[in-house]
Amino acid sequence: LKDAAKDKEIIYLAPDPDREGEAIAFHTAEVLKKKDRKFYRVLLHELTKNGIKESLSKPTELDKNKYDAQQTRRILDRLVGYQISPLLWKKIQRGLSAGRVQSVSVRMICEREREIQAFEPEEYWHITALLSKEAANAVEVFEAKLTKKNNKKLKMTNQEEAYLALSEIEGKNFSVSKIKKKTINKNPQPPFITSKMQQDAIQKLRFSAQKTMTVAQQLYEGIELGSEGHVGLITYMRTDSTRVSSEASSEAFDWININIGKEYSIKTPRVFKNKNKAQDAHEAIRPTSVSKTPEKVKNFLSSDQYRLYELIWRRFVASQMSSAIINQVSAEISAGDYIFAASGSTTAFTGYMAVYQSENSKEKESKELPVLEEGENLLKKEINPSQHFTQP
Repeated sequence: LKDAAKDKEIIYLAPDPDREGEAIAFHTAEVLKKKDRKFYRVLLHELTKNGIKESLSKPTELDKNKYDAQQTRRILDRLVGYQISPLLWKKIQRGLSAGRVQSVSVRMICEREREIQAFEPEEYWHITALLSKEAANAVEVFEAKLTKKNNKKLKMTNQEEAYLALSEIEGKNFSVSKIKKKTINKNPQPPFITSKMQQDAIQKLRFSAQKTMTVAQQLYEGIELGSEGHVGLITYMRTDSTRVSSEASSEAFDWININIGKEYSIKTPRVFKNKNKAQDAHEAIRPTSVSKTPEKVKNFLSSDQYRLYELIWRRFVASQMSSAIINQVSAEISAGDYIFAASGSTTAFTGYMAVYQSENSKEKESKELPVLEEGENLLKKEINPSQHFTQP
């Protein structure tokens, strides 16, 4: 570094735009300090030609507060680690280390594990009826769960209670007593922050958290894209902010209009609020350019790089798309003093779900119910009791 800086009067420092990067910038400035030499801090959030040019055109000063924050973390690591690490060497294995994060996390896990071990399971029973419409050609069978007796919530805690309910339902007529219909708008989730990207990659790609970060680092640092040269494909991957730049949301708006259809686009960019504790130094994790679709860059990426890039790209594009419209139907079905409940939903308009769906079961459609009318009689095909136990 000293050799490279030999006769230079101005030096731009551009390590990663986080606390660790700030410390590296401070230490580098310390090593290269000279009379009349000026240092500027450059924050690169995406390693693209435009991103680098823009950052160099707006250099800032070194951030003492960020540097102090990093030093504080190192000191805390040592205050905690110097006491705990020797204990680990003695009791478990030499060479292990502990610091301000793992030590607290392990305690939380141990406390939760003790709660799990102390948990006393409670027995409960469900009764499920398989029903269909009475029409001769009706073959649609749907499930309804027993929920109430005499309009009060019913809880069955043992086999005797379940079999008593079954005996009282025996021979009773099943009829639709109430139908409720509603239409809801389902909004997309924000673009990824680091933890959400890791969770989705575990669920959808079976990547470990460490593997996700390694592959994301490769996409951030850049890939050789043939004649385009070396291009960073995603913004900085260590962030807890859901903010995106107006340029990025505008580009997404144009791309959605042209490639998916106007009905899937929104009038103004969707803005996501950060949680109070989020540092807003970086944007959310997004593609540096929406026009670099996963298919366009597939031939230049490894299988793992492609799969993670596709996940990031889809999540970001979906975040700027129109809401999905879901029709929900719930029915109450009477059998004597007992009431069974059935529900179903259909997607009237896919909206953002055409591009991305979370792995959460909440986003998956429930089964569709046949068209039911209040007062309509139903055929009982089967009725089944089942035993369950509460889980820790």
